[in-house]
Amino acid sequence: MHPLNRRGFLGLTAGLSIAALTGCGAAEPTSSASAPRAGGRLRAAFAGGGAKEVLDPHLANLFVEAARSKALFDKLADLGPDVSAQPRLAEKWEPDATLTRWRITLRPATFHNGQPVRAEDVLASYARILDPARAFRAKSSLALIDLPNSRAVDERTVEFALKRPFVEFPNVLAAFGAYIVPAGTEDFTTPVGSGPFRFVSFEPGKSVLLKRHDGYWEGAPHLDELEFVIANEESARANALLGGQVEYAHDLTPTTARSHAAGDRMAIHRAPNSAVQAFAMKLDRPPFDNRDLREAMFLLADRPQLVESVLAGSGQVGNDLFGKGYQHYADDIPQRTRDLDKAKFLIRRAGAEGLTVKLDTSTAAAGMVEAATVFADQVKGSGLTVEVVTGNKDSYWSDTLKNGSLSSFRSGAMPIETHIAQRLLSGSGTNMTKWTRPGFDALYDQAVSTADAKGRGEVYREMQRSLHAEGGYLMWGFADWIVGAAPNVGGISTAPANTLDWARFDQVWLG
Repeated sequence: MHPLNRRGFLGLTAGLSIAALTGCGAAEPTSSASAPRAGGRLRAAFAGGGAKEVLDPHLANLFVEAARSKALFDKLADLGPDVSAQPRLAEKWEPDATLTRWRITLRPATFHNGQPVRAEDVLASYARILDPARAFRAKSSLALIDLPNSRAVDERTVEFALKRPFVEFPNVLAAFGAYIVPAGTEDFTTPVGSGPFRFVSFEPGKSVLLKRHDGYWEGAPHLDELEFVIANEESARANALLGGQVEYAHDLTPTTARSHAAGDRMAIHRAPNSAVQAFAMKLDRPPFDNRDLREAMFLLADRPQLVESVLAGSGQVGNDLFGKGYQHYADDIPQRTRDLDKAKFLIRRAGAEGLTVKLDTSTAAAGMVEAATVFADQVKGSGLTVEVVTGNKDSYWSDTLKNGSLSSFRSGAMPIETHIAQRLLSGSGTNMTKWTRPGFDALYDQAVSTADAKGRGEVYREMQRSLHAEGGYLMWGFADWIVGAAPNVGGISTAPANTLDWARFDQVWLG
């Protein structure tokens, strides 16, 4: 195994991931795994981060760090297959009538050192994340909590005070990196968590060895041991699996999957709707401040061709909305299809015939340059010309957030509410399309303060109808997320990455 030279960041925000995160559901892959049985060591190959890798779950960024964190630690909640919050260490949660105070009841659980998980540990963990002098990933999600006015009611009950009404508070509890650690923990050289596996050893950039935690609150894992090993290139991970050096290979390409789908040496596990693939048009400047021109761009996209050529068929077409298959997704909006004649008419009406538009892209995320090239070809003959400009991958996301008018975009899984909050409100920090609508902001405020689930869902659908009609994201497809495993490995889930069941090894067994 070699150290990483291609980093694999998890994508709670666009630009953090070089590969798609997973979406919902999938057909069961072919596997010869028998019924669940206990025992054995599973070796899982991931891309890594060299000497910079960490076991501090609040600092985790890489795919391998996220997978190791969920093996060692627990959150109060995590995201289910439809990317909605599900209770974990929290047995239940109850808001008051104002939605500004939430009472969390902890389930009986113990840390690996035998100490119970207490309300004090929860408050201390969140205080650590929210420390203004530190930069932890979950800080922005937890910033809604009024921690000085929150309290431990008793050892198993926490009462959180919020700075404003927020019915989606369980999404905060499920935020990436919001793990619970024993109060006062700062040294993670020998980490102690409450997760299904206990720490054994760590060689940064090489491997982490864990063993079964028999006292896990949800039941002991099937495996005796779990070893994370580093293989920096996709080909190295695939070859290690084929050569019997590992039993699980994370993040495989569609080409590899196609090559081995019919064979008996590797079981392919796919998760559809993995991550959205898109182009972002900025609405606050020419030429895409013109609604007709934005609609023309939507109608010029041949989505099936993009999925087939860019994703090698390992994906589904998008409908210019985030979160296909997720909770609150507006699946009742008719699917857009290519309509060259109408696009030409709209281009003429916008006065844009003969216009050349620069499409900024880069290799910052896999497939973006290829998608830009295919789309530029699809636009030919419409009256517009798209000129593909490949930029610096290291500064791409910050560059395109501020500059240009059209750029490639990619994002992993998160709740639709979080996507809106981070990217589509007037004050959002990563508002790539510069969508600023006071009425839309008001609808968001209405949604997150509406206790009735049905009424809240209708508000989210109204917001998505507005985005579909007038927004700046041309979301053309959703990529499958692909992992490979030895045929005797059972229990691998195809749930979305960034969710509970992605890379969840306590449910896996060796047949």
